[in-house]
Amino acid sequence: MTSAHIPVLLDEVMKYLAPKGGVFIDATFGAGGYTRAILQAHPDNKVIAFDRDPNVQKNAEKIKKEFKDRFAFIQECFGHLADFITEPVDGIVLDIGVSSMQIDTPERGFSLRFNGPLDMRMGDTGPTAADLIKVLPENDLANILYKYGEERQSRKIAHALKEHLPQTTGEMAEIIHHLMPRPKDGSDSATRSFQALRIAVNDELGELERALQSVPKLLKTNGRLVVVAFHSLEDRIVKEFLVAHSVKAAHHNKYAKTEKEEGVLRILTKKPIMAETDELKRNPRAHSAKLRAAERTKVAL
Repeated sequence: MTSAHIPVLLDEVMKYLAPKGGVFIDATFGAGGYTRAILQAHPDNKVIAFDRDPNVQKNAEKIKKEFKDRFAFIQECFGHLADFITEPVDGIVLDIGVSSMQIDTPERGFSLRFNGPLDMRMGDTGPTAADLIKVLPENDLANILYKYGEERQSRKIAHALKEHLPQTTGEMAEIIHHLMPRPKDGSDSATRSFQALRIAVNDELGELERALQSVPKLLKTNGRLVVVAFHSLEDRIVKEFLVAHSVKAAHHNKYAKTEKEEGVLRILTKKPIMAETDELKRNPRAHSAKLRAAERTKVAL
């Protein structure tokens, strides 16, 4: 079994999602690991799955054949959940970031391990990473590398990328390696820039923010939200969203004391849940995964 078929933190996701009969959204379908587990957990469970990647259609067809009317697949970004879900559901799970299937496919251009087109699109529309490098002003490109990749040499790298306009992952990596020799710890000096471009190409943080904003209206009372994030920027957005919607401050006037009012979400994870040693041995991708969960309260919007 490859990492593409190992859903990260599956036991923990199922624990907090608690799918005991109801309708659930798998907002990042991928190989269908979470979907299958939810459908197998209870005979009355139904799943509506979302994924922008057309290449996962074959996985969806397999599950549709097995579970029939209990499963539906929508090829769309999870940021558009509210455009397709018309009735509140019992739970939503999001596994944020690039999938192992995408990383392990050279022609998708996600990985430093393979030389392929500098694409990085999770779907099949919009500009590629090579397109962004070509059309963005150098200063904007540098800002992307710094903001999304936390790359301190962002301006130097952006200048070199604009000068050489790489078309493949190998060309981009070579440009960065020439500027920044590989660290002695075995990591790759191009990793942060690759990550930053991927996030920008797919508007990953924007999609996450849009999906989270729709959660309070999409969940039934006592419905659960479970999010697995792999990057500090994503995890910070999730954490801040949960805090902002769990307790809100009401300011009546500048002289009044701030009062605490009950929010629409009850946080179930005081700290992010991370993979145990056994899972890390089976699935190295789980190393950076952080799970946060919340439950919809009875407070009306």
